[in-house]
Order: sequence, then structure tokens, then C-alpha cells
Amino acid sequence: MYRVRFLFTGLALVATVASAQTTVGQPGRLLASNCFQCHGTNGKGPGFDSLAGKSSSEIYKELKEFQSGKEGNGIMARHAMGYTDAQMQLIANWFASQK
Repeated sequence: MYRVRFLFTGLALVATVASAQTTVGQPGRLLASNCFQCHGTNGKGPGFDSLAGKSSSEIYKELKEFQSGKEGNGIMARHAMGYTDAQMQLIANWFASQK
């Protein structure tokens, strides 16, 4: 009886971990979720530049420009300053992969 319960609990734990990895394990998705208010959860936000399907290199380049201050001192500059180059690349890749 205990073996069956232990086995069932173990299988449930494995299924939960696998599900969590599928949901959160997509590189850049969690980082890109910070952009949802303006750009939407999938890069198709209301009234702002659509990022979905845009070139990853172009998104990354724009983020770097915001980070450097070339685009002023607005909210995008503030957001970009909070990310490393690797994180910005993950964000750019995520939005580029959206249809």
C-alpha cells in the first residue's frame, strides 16, 4: 500500500515539474512578461509598436539604443537599463518567435 502511494506521489511530482518547465522554461518568456502593459503578452500590444515576429536582431538593437540613452530618458530607457545583454537577447528572441 505504501509503495503504491509513494509511486503515485512520485509520478505526480514528476508531472508537476515537467509542466512547470514547459510553462516557464521558454527562454525569454518570463523576461518579456514585463513588457505586457505596452506591448502585450505576445508582442501585439494596444497602440504601441508590434514586436511579434519582428527581427530578433532589430529588437535587440533597439533595446541597446534605449539602454545607451540614444533614444532619450523615457520609460523604455529605464526598462532597458535593467537588463543584461543576454537578457535583452532572450527578450528579442522571444518576441521574434511570436506570430
